[in-house]
Formats: sequence, structure tokens, C-alpha cells
Amino acid sequence: MRRPTIDFMGRRNWFFAVSGIIIAIGLVSLFTRGLVFGIEFQGGTVMTFEAQSGTTAEDIRVSLQKAGVADARNATIQTTQDGAFLVRTSEADPTKAAEAFRAVVSDLKLPEQDVTVTTIGPGWGRSVTNAALLALAVSIIAILIYISLRFEYKMSATAVLALLHDTLIVLGVYSLFGREVTPNTMAALLTILGYSLYDTIVVFHRIRENSRNLQKQSFMQMANESINQVFMRWINTGLTSIIPVLCLLLLGGQTLKDFAFALTVGMLSGAYSSVGIASTVYALWKEREPKFQALKKKFEKETAKAS
Repeated sequence: MRRPTIDFMGRRNWFFAVSGIIIAIGLVSLFTRGLVFGIEFQGGTVMTFEAQSGTTAEDIRVSLQKAGVADARNATIQTTQDGAFLVRTSEADPTKAAEAFRAVVSDLKLPEQDVTVTTIGPGWGRSVTNAALLALAVSIIAILIYISLRFEYKMSATAVLALLHDTLIVLGVYSLFGREVTPNTMAALLTILGYSLYDTIVVFHRIRENSRNLQKQSFMQMANESINQVFMRWINTGLTSIIPVLCLLLLGGQTLKDFAFALTVGMLSGAYSSVGIASTVYALWKEREPKFQALKKKFEKETAKAS
């Protein structure tokens, strides 16, 4: 089978432009609209109502207002696959939340049902947020240390740059679509870092192997050839990883869909950034070293003479 010869390095400005546009749109959304955090992060109450035919989300909202729920107008109301309503409010008092639940059931004449209310205090939400941020920070530091020791610091810096690229894209997409950020999202983000880093390491390893006896081409050309050498592996790994995640996104329950949505966006971004961001930035950075600058000039002179 003939190996592909795609000029990745020659298209690097296109990669940078596409990434820049997507991240810029995401940042604008993050600064203007922000993120919708689940009650696990900010505290509040989740109520599940078994509704009857004809009941709408607006009916639930109006009934919550009648029951005295302070932020009923801003409550998040979702319909589950079995026709029930999942309501999230900022009410932190379990007693008041249970009373509001009974009032809504009575007001809308919903089927008799047990009080299904889960209340999370703001203190627990803060601990979840701090733990998630700590896990993210520790993972990035560990990645920097490992790649610096295993390869070199320039590889670790560009790998982390790609991870930040992927994280910003996922958060930007969440903000644009108004999706709720939950602990599942944080778990997916950490999983994404692993997948993205794996793709990047595969390319970096081949670049390092090919750079040991570099004599007849520039570093950029060698890096481009290295990417082409692992291109089919990159495609196959990406497809086998994304197919089950897409199945979860399309066929899974609500909790699985939240997890799969973040994974889908992040894995696509990670596969792209390993080649379009990490490898191209690394090659540009390395070619600025005196050794590779001299090799580039030598190769350009030899090419000019031959032509």
C-alpha cells in the first residue's frame, strides 16, 4: 500500500487559522454567555416528575413559581426518554424543595408519585470544583515532567499547548451550545487529555527517531515525512476510538450522552491537534535551533545547485 504524502507543514498556517477562529469564537461565547454549571458545582436541587400526557416544561416552570421556588424562571427543565421531567433549581433547602415538589404534583394533577428530590449544598459543589481543578493541574504538570524526561522540554511544551487547545475548544463548544458542565464533563476532559497525548506521543516518537541521522533534508521536511509515516496508524486509532463514543452519544442514556458529547468533541480536536498544532509548532521551534538552521541552508544550497 502506497504511503500518503500530505504536506502537513506546508498547510500549517491553515491549521493555525482554523484553530484560532474556533478558539476565538469559543472565547467570545465564554466571556459573554459563560458556562452552565450543574448543581454538583454550584449546589441546588434536582427534581424528577413523572408527568402525564399534555404536560409541558412551561407548565412545570409556572407551577414551580406558584410553589415559591425563587429561581423557577431560570430553572433547567429537561425531558427524559421515558417522558418524565428533570428539573434543576438553585434551592438548597431539602425541606422547601420537597414541599415545592408536592405542590407541583398537586397543582398540575400529576400521577401519584414518591418525592424524588436530590439536594446538594454549595459547600459540596465547591469541593467538587476544587478537586476537578486540582486533578487538571496535576495531570498537566505530570505530563510536562514525563515528556521532558522521556523526550525533551520542547516536546512537553508543545504537547501541553495542544492539550490546552483541546480544552478550550471543548469548553467553547459547551458554552456555544449551552450544555451543562457536570462532573461527567470533567471526567471526559481528563480522558480527552489522555487520548490527545497518546496521538501526540506517537508522532513525536517517530520524529525523534527520524531526527537522529538527519542529513539530506530540513527538520521541517523530516517532520512532515514522519507524520505521513504514522498517518494510517493515526487514522485507524482515531476511528476505533471515536466509533464506540459516537454510539454512546446517539444511543446512550442522558448521563452517558453528557459524557460522550464531551468525549466526541475532545477526541476529534485531540486527533487534529496532535498533527495540526503540536507537531507543526514543535517542528517550527526545532528548526530555529542553530544546528537545524545550518542544515536547512546547506540543503537549500544543494537543491539550488542541482536545479
